[in-house]
Amino acid sequence: MTIDFSLYLVTGRELLPPGKEYLESLEEALQGGVTVVQIREKKSDTLEFLEIARESKILCAKYKVPLIINDRIDIALAIQADGVHLGQTDMPVHIAKTLLPAGTVIGVSCNDSGHVKKAIEDKVDYIGVGAVWGTTTKELTSPVIGVRGVGSLLQALDGTNIKAVAIGGINSTNVLRTLHGSVSTSGHRLDGIAVVSDIVASSAPRSAAQRLRDSLDAWVHHFDVQSRVLQAYDAETIKNGVIELMQVIRDKSPLIHQITNVVVTNQSANATLALGASPIMATAPEEMHDLSRIPGGLLINFGTITNKGSMILAGQYANNAQKPVIFDPVGVGATQFRKATASELLNAWQASVIKGNAGEMAALANSNEVQAKGVDSVGSGFVDPASFIREIAKKERCVAVMTGPTDWVSDGAIVVKLENGHKILGDITGSGCLVGTCVATFCAGASLVAAAPGTSPGPELAKLVRGNMLIGAVGGVLALTVAAECAAERSDVHGSGTFLPALIDELYNLKPETLLSRAKVQVL
Repeated sequence: MTIDFSLYLVTGRELLPPGKEYLESLEEALQGGVTVVQIREKKSDTLEFLEIARESKILCAKYKVPLIINDRIDIALAIQADGVHLGQTDMPVHIAKTLLPAGTVIGVSCNDSGHVKKAIEDKVDYIGVGAVWGTTTKELTSPVIGVRGVGSLLQALDGTNIKAVAIGGINSTNVLRTLHGSVSTSGHRLDGIAVVSDIVASSAPRSAAQRLRDSLDAWVHHFDVQSRVLQAYDAETIKNGVIELMQVIRDKSPLIHQITNVVVTNQSANATLALGASPIMATAPEEMHDLSRIPGGLLINFGTITNKGSMILAGQYANNAQKPVIFDPVGVGATQFRKATASELLNAWQASVIKGNAGEMAALANSNEVQAKGVDSVGSGFVDPASFIREIAKKERCVAVMTGPTDWVSDGAIVVKLENGHKILGDITGSGCLVGTCVATFCAGASLVAAAPGTSPGPELAKLVRGNMLIGAVGGVLALTVAAECAAERSDVHGSGTFLPALIDELYNLKPETLLSRAKVQVL
């Protein structure tokens, strides 16, 4: 049978709020848009489980929604359920198939690539991938895979008819992050999300289900449209877009919230002001929600990792407010702590732009092609930087920026090659961090353009960020590198000590015509 797996409810009677009856909650959830129901009764005896399953089957049939039984094949047979869901320690699929009627839907829980491979061999109908987030609704026997761990498992399903549902801690606040971040580099998306407490524990399960349903429908439509229609770019279009953002930033002065490292706080704030924006270097977790409500952008630079909790909260609130999140993983390859922290942050929220040097981007991609020494990249770089930056953008589901003698920017579809800048940038502390500040500022400008009156709002429920982040990222890189060229040519610059204040001056005085005439932009 054909099943719509998009909103998959897993029951849990122990989670029901006071005064809410099980069947009442289930019916309201069905009315809210649940498309498939799994009955999970780990602590019930057989007779109680059978009665719950029978009553649930009648109710699901009323709404023409398929019913799946967790684990217990005997219960599934007794009530003629539409399917069963089996865990890794439950009855093997090949035996279950000999017991169940032909056409019975069989799903399997998968936590790693080995599980997926076995599910494909067993020709199951769907897999439940997770846990994606930490959850308290069941005791986990396998590690949390995180949003970024889903894509590679989905890619293994390419060429099969097996559906995939994500499970584990999914709710209305992280559903878009889950859907957007789980797409594979081959473009394979989830077929649905499995939800437990966000619906079952709600006193208004119909509304809870409807919120999820609305987000799902909007995101799937937006994804399908984006997959069919790719935006065309050329160098002139990009440069003109950057010029527009320069003016918007100076007119609107967006707030650029920067959780950055102590080495560059002052110069980053001054660069922000020079571009026409307003900096705030707040780190207290209590401030993160309020700051996310102010138009602008967020830069998270973990050169000195002392505010991880605030970084997590700030990114999540920014996602919810559809604000740009720029991530600068300074020195990410230097220590295991930095690698683990970067992974934790990138699973917690969706970056709009990730910016790093070749060594840092290689570390994020688990590539050994380029090495890092502390915060610096060493060696000759990638043999094919364009392909590398495109692939990491696809994997991380965002715009990726790789800085160096040549800068590379990609949204996963196109690659923009930028060849401005000056070697003296490498002789001052924090030049890469300044790029991050400039990118955050221009992305904030792009977000303001998208929010301007008269602009098409688009499918807002489907978005984690508003605005063209590719143009924003290119604009930030060009602003700093063109200003660096101008600063290096000044007669009052004699070395790194006089270069930095001159650089700030040139950012302040940067004119559209200067950027247009100097920008070396190539679209690949």
